Amino acid sequence: MTDATAVSAKPSTKQMADAIRVLAMDGVEKAKSGHPGMPMGMADVATVLFSKFLKFDASRPDWADRDRFILSAGHGSMLIYALLHLTGYKAATKEELSNFRQWGSKTAGHPEYGHMPGVETTTGPLGQGLANSVGFAMAERHLAARFGDDLVDHRTWVIAGDGCLMEGVSQEAITLAGRYRLNKLTVLWDDNEITIDGKVGLSDATDQKARFKSAGWAVKAIDGHNEHQIRAALKWATKQGKPTLIACRTKIGRGAATMEGSHKTHGAALGAAEVAATRLGLSWTHDPFELPENIEKAWRKVGRRGAKARKAWEARLAASSQAAEFTRAMNGELPAGAFDRLEAKIAELVETKPAQATRQASGAALDELFAAVPELIGGSADLTGSNNTFVKGTPIFDAPTYEGRYVNWGIREHGMAAAMNGMALHGGVIPYGGTFMVFSDYSRPSIRLAALMGMRVIHVLTHDSIGLGEDGPTHQPVEHLAALRAIPNLLVFRPADTVEAMECWKLALEHKTTPSALALSRQKTAAVRVTAAAENLSAKGAYELKAANGEARATLFATGTEVPVALAAAERLEAEGTPTRVVSVPCFELFFQQDAAYQKSVLGRGTVRVAVEAAIQQGWERFIGEDGGFVGMTGFGASAPAEVLYEKFGITAEAVVAQVKARL
Repeated sequence: MTDATAVSAKPSTKQMADAIRVLAMDGVEKAKSGHPGMPMGMADVATVLFSKFLKFDASRPDWADRDRFILSAGHGSMLIYALLHLTGYKAATKEELSNFRQWGSKTAGHPEYGHMPGVETTTGPLGQGLANSVGFAMAERHLAARFGDDLVDHRTWVIAGDGCLMEGVSQEAITLAGRYRLNKLTVLWDDNEITIDGKVGLSDATDQKARFKSAGWAVKAIDGHNEHQIRAALKWATKQGKPTLIACRTKIGRGAATMEGSHKTHGAALGAAEVAATRLGLSWTHDPFELPENIEKAWRKVGRRGAKARKAWEARLAASSQAAEFTRAMNGELPAGAFDRLEAKIAELVETKPAQATRQASGAALDELFAAVPELIGGSADLTGSNNTFVKGTPIFDAPTYEGRYVNWGIREHGMAAAMNGMALHGGVIPYGGTFMVFSDYSRPSIRLAALMGMRVIHVLTHDSIGLGEDGPTHQPVEHLAALRAIPNLLVFRPADTVEAMECWKLALEHKTTPSALALSRQKTAAVRVTAAAENLSAKGAYELKAANGEARATLFATGTEVPVALAAAERLEAEGTPTRVVSVPCFELFFQQDAAYQKSVLGRGTVRVAVEAAIQQGWERFIGEDGGFVGMTGFGASAPAEVLYEKFGITAEAVVAQVKARL
């Protein structure tokens, strides 16, 4: 068989694609784990995209005006690792490819943001990358409106599979993209008709092309192994006035000697015999992870292709009057004086002591922050008036100008959360979005991924307890605080009053590598922060709000609207001769980041400890210990006015007093 190096000095597109196939096959085979079928099937499409259309420079993975490539079908991770290696990304070495899926490697089983330069987002949960891409495209259009096309003019390209399109989040994503006419977004659908179990037809009969068309997309179907059709379709996509879907009919495991087209190539190594036979069929005589010289040179040239455009862009940036502001925004740094108005407002509120719902307090915080932090882009899942997420006078984000800073997400909690992740990943914007707290269940997969990636995304979750009242148990979150607190690297804030709400907003913005969830009340709550403080007390997660009159015998812990309940209970206990302190706990996560001495000073070991929160107890054990008391929910809520529900479910000062007395 003829050696691949001798075929031609300049390799064909197919030979360049075969390099992807072999590297993908080799990586999975060495690991004895992974998904070779998709990379082998989409190698031709990816080769044309990277070599002819994608705007990037392998030497500068962080170039702000690069095109974004998103592998939504994240199980096919060897596709992107092979591409990064071939095009000359320094981190994507041969050693990393050969260490695929192993401890300490940058080549994780599914692409992970922050591990390997060139990976724009963490994918694996199908449909997430597709939904992220909508946020990438929205951020690009908004920043182009803010800074001009000279600084912001790039596209978002996505490879998605049948599984991505089956997941429900895909419907939310594509209807958003169609509504906002995101014409710089192209999805390359790996239309191979295969899932893990076999043919797509086993479980789905959707006409995907009609589906995308109905959502406002331009659609084209091609042979995903025909270079000329691929090139023509990609060129066509760049000229459309709406988002584009290219249905690439492919064969999974393309090039495999006997397993081409089989679902068996999806999620397992091909095996030594099949690999050997495939190499023979591809005229590939090189050892694993070794490349013919001419193919390696051709791919490296692809990696350098964007250097000229990148340098021209850098010159435009250097000459721009907006250079400093653009760079600051893209670096995620807050403007000087970002919190001046907010801190002045806090000082005022300590004096005026307003009684209001913390959702209203959150809206008041935004009133002070929005103008000071131009990167903030807000929105709501069709609950704007309830979430208090709209700042008066804010233009709406919409085609064709995209300069607006408020997004009407519609009833799409999951799509909203995933797109916000994409916006944050793109850079230059800080997204926040609102819904009822109970519907964080719909957003949870994307909230988890934001935490995994370390993205500054802010979720405004109102109607945070049985206190929302008459809407009943379907809308009353009881387990949600515990569920959210269980996610690593997520800050869950439940402020007690307006001052704490504003402090929590400041903290959410200051934490660049952590998403935040703000749990906010529907019902009014009394002001509890009535004394000026020289620091942000919420920053330590928990703090003594009320000291005991004498040596403390009881410590009461509370969050949100239950802080006034704890204060009322403390007043009664004090009147009966039991010195009692009250600790406000706006954020578990920040508290447990404090040093041991501070934690000890707050926890009050040696006193009777009781916590009160209108939610289930799970998680409070770290505060109250195994012998502590808890006043809260043990089941679901009911439909009735809030004050009636608190009485009927026993979340009262009297119940707190009883828990203390039982332990004295």
